[in-house]
Amino acid sequence: MAAPEAELVLKWEREQARLRESVKEEDTEDWQRSPDFSGLKRVGGVDLSFIKGDDINACAHLVVLTYPHMKVLYEDCKMVTLNAPYVAGFLGFREAPPLLQALEKLKNVQPNLMPQVLFVDGNGLFHYREFGLACHLGVLSDLPCVGVAKNLLHVEGVVRSEEHQSQALRSSHSSIKPVYVSVGHRITLDTAVRLTHTCCLYRVPEPIRQSVSKSEGHCSHPDPVRIQPRWWIST
Repeated sequence: MAAPEAELVLKWEREQARLRESVKEEDTEDWQRSPDFSGLKRVGGVDLSFIKGDDINACAHLVVLTYPHMKVLYEDCKMVTLNAPYVAGFLGFREAPPLLQALEKLKNVQPNLMPQVLFVDGNGLFHYREFGLACHLGVLSDLPCVGVAKNLLHVEGVVRSEEHQSQALRSSHSSIKPVYVSVGHRITLDTAVRLTHTCCLYRVPEPIRQSVSKSEGHCSHPDPVRIQPRWWIST
């Protein structure tokens, strides 16, 4: 994919700054204030995986699990073609649209299964301009969002401090490497970290782990582009 024009990057910078003003770094739901998250019944996870050697065609995946048992309630998997270029620090403009479409589809077909919180495979406020993919999805969907990254972001201007709303978490007894939790939207960092820990059966929280596994599996199909979109509701 060709390098993006400076004009497009400038436009995205301005839009990020505008959307950043809408991020809520606070607990907005009653269940968030409960020590055991009483009232939380559904947690979601999203991921976008690419076909090997292809940076345009990808699989957008959404999963909704029960809380705290992590049983699948709903799943949606669809191959998509991304038109926006990849630019470091602007992942939301490239990946958020198909993931938002998946959420909107769920809202239309089965609104009672909408997740009460969304886990995103990526950063939230821990970002170049404090507006990573988890913030982007959170603001535009208006869902509480948690960013969980498997690797520590290393960029000039970003330091390891609470100022950037990120915390390393060794998520399970068997995990050696930590994950990096950050605020996406409508949640505090403390709550995001506590919730992430309760959703981990392995290193990565289950909503993300299942979504990544399914989307990567879809992309490994011999001819993934020809696979028809599919969604299902657990009974």
